[in-house]
Amino acid sequence: QVQLVESGGGLVQPGTSLTLSCTVSEELLDFYSIAWFRQAPGKERETVSCIAGSDGSTYYANAAKGRFTISRDNAKNTVHLQIHSLKPEDTGVYLCASDRSWTCTNFLRGGHVSEYEYWGQGTQVTVST
Repeated sequence: QVQLVESGGGLVQPGTSLTLSCTVSEELLDFYSIAWFRQAPGKERETVSCIAGSDGSTYYANAAKGRFTISRDNAKNTVHLQIHSLKPEDTGVYLCASDRSWTCTNFLRGGHVSEYEYWGQGTQVTVST
């Protein structure tokens, strides 16, 4: 059964760092790309980052460049998303997803939600004093 399970969210203070994890079914992580999305309160789901299954290349949405780092630990079937210097605007539900593609082409084309077949349940990140 294909599964993606996010973890690592919580209530954090501005300026701190957080690492989110997406534990993935082995059949997904071995071959396919994994993308992270964020859904802020009252806003549409937006792309954050993607790591390609083909060669491990990483990609970031403009708003995520510089403070977000995506990585993959194949031994643990996990994709991590590190967020540094957290800001209140980083608040939202973070979800990982797979479109069963070896590349991040869909992500680079805007990451339309309908193109992603598998989703996790999300993990809440709240950045506040």
